[in-house]
Amino acid sequence: MKLLPIIAYIAPMLALSACAGALPDRPSPSPARSPELPRSGTSIAGSEEARQCLAALQAAQVRFTPLPDRQFGGGCSAFNSVKLLDIGTPVTNIGAMTCSLAKNFAAWARYGVQPAARQIMGSEVVRIESYGTYSCRAIAGSTKISEHAHSNAIDIASFVLANGERINVKDSWRGDERQSRFLRVVHQSACKRFKTALGPDYNRAHEDHLHFDMGGAGGFCR
Repeated sequence: MKLLPIIAYIAPMLALSACAGALPDRPSPSPARSPELPRSGTSIAGSEEARQCLAALQAAQVRFTPLPDRQFGGGCSAFNSVKLLDIGTPVTNIGAMTCSLAKNFAAWARYGVQPAARQIMGSEVVRIESYGTYSCRAIAGSTKISEHAHSNAIDIASFVLANGERINVKDSWRGDERQSRFLRVVHQSACKRFKTALGPDYNRAHEDHLHFDMGGAGGFCR
């Protein structure tokens, strides 16, 4: 696959992410678009590390568009980011993601989510529903900037199966036995791929989604 041209992208930014605090009930995440993000700086393809990451995405047959580096007020930025176009499973609401996050997310969906769905649920996942990636904000209950503010995190709300079944994190984490087992297995799988993997057992702010990011020293799985 040839590297796609660098293009400006209108990244969807979700203000609904539960990482921002308590949220009302949401039966299903729905696409939401934000104003165009300003563009500045150089391309992700400018560093050797970035080129290696892009090459890894290509080798995994992931379709994507590299995005220009962008910096915003309040310490928010989107550096070394891409827009995922096709990872083999449709994903809703994804915007700018750092290349490392995108690479690990695509691998998690392929090697963590799908095998677990086939083994535990007897059906494949046909859609992963997310609450989004980039969002310029602080961590809930803190003044520390969120990894979402660096396009370095994603929140997963639910999974839709080929048999029509829908597994919602908020309702299924402690609900149906098979669905709960599936969610806990994919969460544990994420702990092996992301530096931080949080779920409903972490705190109330994460009761309706799984949060994954590539920030910090790594190894934080709750």
